Amino acid sequence: MAVKTIGQDRSITAWERERVRGRVKRNFLHFLLYFILIMGAITTAFPFYWMLVLATRTTLEIFSFPPPVAFGLAAITNYVNLVNALPFWRNMLNSAFVAFSHTFLVLFFCSIAGFAFAKYDFPGKEKLFFLMLATMMIPGMVGIVPWFILMRWFGWINTFKPLIIPGVANAFGIFWMRQYITSFPSEILDAARIDGCSEITLFFRVVVPSLKPAYGALGIMTFMGSWNNFFGPLLVLKDEYKYTLPVALATLRGDATRGYDYGLLMMGTALAMLPILIAFLMAARQFIAGLTVGAIKG
Repeated sequence: MAVKTIGQDRSITAWERERVRGRVKRNFLHFLLYFILIMGAITTAFPFYWMLVLATRTTLEIFSFPPPVAFGLAAITNYVNLVNALPFWRNMLNSAFVAFSHTFLVLFFCSIAGFAFAKYDFPGKEKLFFLMLATMMIPGMVGIVPWFILMRWFGWINTFKPLIIPGVANAFGIFWMRQYITSFPSEILDAARIDGCSEITLFFRVVVPSLKPAYGALGIMTFMGSWNNFFGPLLVLKDEYKYTLPVALATLRGDATRGYDYGLLMMGTALAMLPILIAFLMAARQFIAGLTVGAIKG
């Protein structure tokens, strides 16, 4: 009996030793993973932090050595110079109007088209869908000249319409919404029809509430693309008071009266970044959920 007890004690000790080794290994792997993630987050966030630092510095301080990594005292001066050089807040309002309007229309039309492709059967459905997807292989720059000719023919030059209306039913958005709506149970739609719901009521009261993750992801991508759009506004907008922020800030580069004022440019860029950051933080949960669910369903 004594030998058996000693053997049992030894086996228990060996089991505990393996358990401790496994726990130490898991803790080390968790520590290594979190360390890599934290370093990646710091590396990603540092350029934004440095942009904010440079927005508070003068041009001479920006090009000094070593470069500044702490906030300076020129923030107010840079801001005053910025609003004196540009109708900055008017330009920001223009960008906000264009971005929000375009995003809203994209979400509306792409979700309707995606619903039609996902839940309705009509002649030529598959061929039309693949023809639409084929347009995604055409580079956007190929259509710049025809797009500009059409906008001039419509009389939309120097207006916001060319920046809002074209592309509201784009192939990627329709594909995105269609892939998400495909998994929506058709039985629920049939039950709603039996209860007397019209197709419009069915879409807005039954389908739309379940599309928040898809709306969040597509909305963020569309908003950022519209907000950062430079080439389109550069071609069609002629009046300084109608410029969007990317075009307005580009006019500050190498101005004949001020030269290159990088502190002013960094201040304008930092202020232009804030709406994108706010929009992303407001819809971050839906954005991540939309990407995750879309990846699983795809």
